[in-house]
Amino acid sequence: MNDQRFIVQLGSGTDQHGHTNNCTNAAIKAVKDAISNNCLTGLIEICGLKEPKDLSKMKVSVKIGAPYPETINEKKVLNAIPFGEKTIEVVKGGLVAQGIMIKELDDTSDMIIVCNAAVTVSIKSS
Repeated sequence: MNDQRFIVQLGSGTDQHGHTNNCTNAAIKAVKDAISNNCLTGLIEICGLKEPKDLSKMKVSVKIGAPYPETINEKKVLNAIPFGEKTIEVVKGGLVAQGIMIKELDDTSDMIIVCNAAVTVSIKSS
């Protein structure tokens, strides 16, 4: 069996406050950004995945670029994907930019974390 790529979706997410250099929230936002403006009608109309249980045939691969990849909670990031067999790869990337520190928002620094996501949906073919 081979997998056929159906779509590659790209997204970006930021976390400006209270992150203590943890990239998880920015990564979740990047995944949600990648998948939020797509309606994968082809899964139903072309691939024949008509029932919710059929969506288990969909493979979703997530690749995250993060400035501090070791801080990513992979399970939380994958929970942003509603269906399919999910995998994740986290690599060094993204961006850290200077922002402002607001103690009332539990900021520990003035840094803004930016993560990027590439979400690939593939279909198992026979």
